Amino acid sequence: MIRSLILVGTIVALGAASAVVLIPLAAITGDATSLYNAAVTILRLSFRWARIPVETEGLERVPARRACLFMANHVSNLDPPALIPRIPGRTSAFLKRSLMRIPVLGYGFKLGDFVPVNRDGRVESAQQSVAAARRVLEKGLHLLIFVEGTRSRDGSLLPFKKGPFYLAMETDAPCVPVSIHGTETMMAKGSLRIQPGTAHIVFHDPLEPGDYLTREDLMEAVRAAIASGLPERMRG
Repeated sequence: MIRSLILVGTIVALGAASAVVLIPLAAITGDATSLYNAAVTILRLSFRWARIPVETEGLERVPARRACLFMANHVSNLDPPALIPRIPGRTSAFLKRSLMRIPVLGYGFKLGDFVPVNRDGRVESAQQSVAAARRVLEKGLHLLIFVEGTRSRDGSLLPFKKGPFYLAMETDAPCVPVSIHGTETMMAKGSLRIQPGTAHIVFHDPLEPGDYLTREDLMEAVRAAIASGLPERMRG
């Protein structure tokens, strides 16, 4: 439990101190870059101080100077804070709309152009999220998407949601598949305890949506790439 306390304590303490200065600055200037840079630095420090090693492979495959869709599997609450600081360039992500309502933190997410998502199943809600995601990409920001839509309880690759691939075909943004493993045994779904282990992140070659006839074809290509970077037991 000590790792969990160090991780959360570092994020809360340093995050609160940074927020006092950087959230007003971002609100006044309309530029959240300093806020984002501080956040990823805090995440890196929190992992280091909690002694949670992160091994990254394939960063050289990420396209330079292009806003990309990073499409990853999801096995633990450790995945977002482990992955986002390793993505080169400022990155947004889809978030449950309820998180955007948290005082201070939610406003920080809003300033950082994170994309709220309603899970009510309505077409209108999905269209709003896609429109917001398109605006994020047009600003030159990357977008992180956990394509299963939820965390896998046993680490096995789950069926993918179709929405991210609709977005990819509409925007023609490069899709960078990302495989994450190790975190499924370090912090299982429903647990706050962090066990010893190493988080492994693999960035695969980008896929161009224009090379695929349908979003289903693109989905299968992304799934095959993600699966190739996972242990056999997790490939689903």
